[in-house]
Amino acid sequence: MARVLITGMSGTGKSTVLEILRQRGHQVVETDEGTWKLPDETWDEARIDELLQGHSELVVSGTVENQAKFYDKFDDVVLLSVPLEVALQRVKNRTNNPYGQTDEQQREITEYFYTVEPLLRSSATIELDGCAPAEDLADVLERLVDDGLDFPLE
Repeated sequence: MARVLITGMSGTGKSTVLEILRQRGHQVVETDEGTWKLPDETWDEARIDELLQGHSELVVSGTVENQAKFYDKFDDVVLLSVPLEVALQRVKNRTNNPYGQTDEQQREITEYFYTVEPLLRSSATIELDGCAPAEDLADVLERLVDDGLDFPLE
């Protein structure tokens, strides 16, 4: 059993994969929902710390400025990545989250791809191609959680 963080830019498939894992019976937390974040859009560190202390098997999804403070509490930090054009198209067409619909938000996402994603990549233990079928990505993540693998098997 393991704790896994799924991170990445908007439109990479984090929420989709998390929902599949939830449907398969895994304990999951989407930190973009509920009260996991403070008004400054960082994680509420006390709540996240309590969450992680209380679960040995858990999949958390999110991308926030202070997430690196918790990397040592996760067995794996998984970066989902897609080409920028794919992410922009996905967020523009999605119906479950309004972020990414405006030109200003699309410019912000573009900036984050060049400034934030490289930081995520440098600290991730695994990077997965978010263009792969979501069920396949969930299979890899499920093996990480269930088996505590350090890397996905080929």
